[in-house]
Amino acid sequence: MFDIDDVLVATDGTVSSRDAVELAVQQAKAQDARLHAIYVVDSEIYDAYSGDEYVHDHEGLEAALEQEGEDALDDVEEAAGDDVEVVRVLRHGTPHEVVLRYADEADVELVVMGTESKPDEYRSILGSVTERVARLSEKPVMVVKTQGEE
Repeated sequence: MFDIDDVLVATDGTVSSRDAVELAVQQAKAQDARLHAIYVVDSEIYDAYSGDEYVHDHEGLEAALEQEGEDALDDVEEAAGDDVEVVRVLRHGTPHEVVLRYADEADVELVVMGTESKPDEYRSILGSVTERVARLSEKPVMVVKTQGEE
């Protein structure tokens, strides 16, 4: 095992992310490390949206996604409690690219991400952010699998 001073967990507020957060908090606590929690507002989603329809209780889709991100980051802080220092990060962009860039910027020693088990047909068509990060990262990536519904 190597010394870990900084752990990065990417969250999107889903069940698989919450499982990853739980494991990331455990790792950070065991290593007395900082926990960087990142939520990426996917700019492709709001750039493609015309904005003509009513969205959420916020001014628009981008604001709604930012609020979801803040809520997900709140959940990470709550899971960490007073035991682990949490660095909150909310960024815009293409999720896997932003996660990879931040992992390098913050010089983290471990990236923790969740994924939901999906049928092979689904994965071959869509892939996932976690899969891209695990494949492209120069940092160790711990993938936490959550069983999906069939």
